[in-house]
Amino acid sequence: MDVLAFLLEPLQYGFLTRALAVTVAAAVVAAVLSCWLILMGWSLMGDAVSHAVLPGVALAYILGIPFAIGAFVFGIGAVALIGLVRSTTKLKADTVIGVVFTGLFAAGLAIVSATPSQIDLMHILFGNVLGVSAGDVWQVLILGALTLAILLVKRRDLTLLAFDRTHAHVIGLNTRFLSALLLGLLALTVVVGLQAVGIILVVAMLITPGATAFLLARSFDRMLVIAVVLTVAASVAGIYASYYLDISTGAAVVLSQALVFAVVYLVGRPDGVLWQARRRRTAAVPSGTAGTPSGTPGAPSGTPGARLRDA
Repeated sequence: MDVLAFLLEPLQYGFLTRALAVTVAAAVVAAVLSCWLILMGWSLMGDAVSHAVLPGVALAYILGIPFAIGAFVFGIGAVALIGLVRSTTKLKADTVIGVVFTGLFAAGLAIVSATPSQIDLMHILFGNVLGVSAGDVWQVLILGALTLAILLVKRRDLTLLAFDRTHAHVIGLNTRFLSALLLGLLALTVVVGLQAVGIILVVAMLITPGATAFLLARSFDRMLVIAVVLTVAASVAGIYASYYLDISTGAAVVLSQALVFAVVYLVGRPDGVLWQARRRRTAAVPSGTAGTPSGTPGAPSGTPGARLRDA
């Protein structure tokens, strides 16, 4: 089979074309947002929101309303509940997040188990991108474009919030509003990704692209570009892999993104694990002096954002 035939064969099927459009749209939005989540240390919040929308999706199905409405309402509700409990107790944020998202996720499972003949749990948890309709595609594209537009318009304010919250407050930015805005966009992004890979795997789309780009970038703008380029390439590769290997599409997309992260971690940067091992074997220097030079990517820093410059 020649390369052109290899690339064009899956595209002759309408359901695969729609799956490709939905997955790429969701991947782009998730990749952009993941950069802020990584810098602000909010990865666990993405995990919480993605799991907390399950009862909303289940109730929306029962009531006959769009999944997106139920998912968004419960996503925002989960964020508000986490903030309420956090502000009224001495519990740490990770503890509160764990309690809230596991409780809501369990509630969703209970709703689903009470109506097993009406709700396909596998499609909710792991997505059904091959079964999306033209209406679903437009929904994802519109919600994705809205989320992406807000992120880009507020990019400078959100970036300052991520790097120096105190300075952002001093110069007059409403840091509480910006935090709430970012969490609202997180809920909206979960709704977008829900159609592509489901509740469970959307967590990876919200974390892996930003983590991969963080290993490569030396500025936040480059981090955004790298995250988008790599996640789009991995998503397309995952769609094709699912077609030719006959495996789950959502799983193939996430595995492709994880593979890109593994390659970057090992050899894709000057301080990659394999490059360090090679230098240790070949460098004729005394033991203890072949570590990572100060100032190189990956050198220890006080905060996640300290190694990114020119944001």
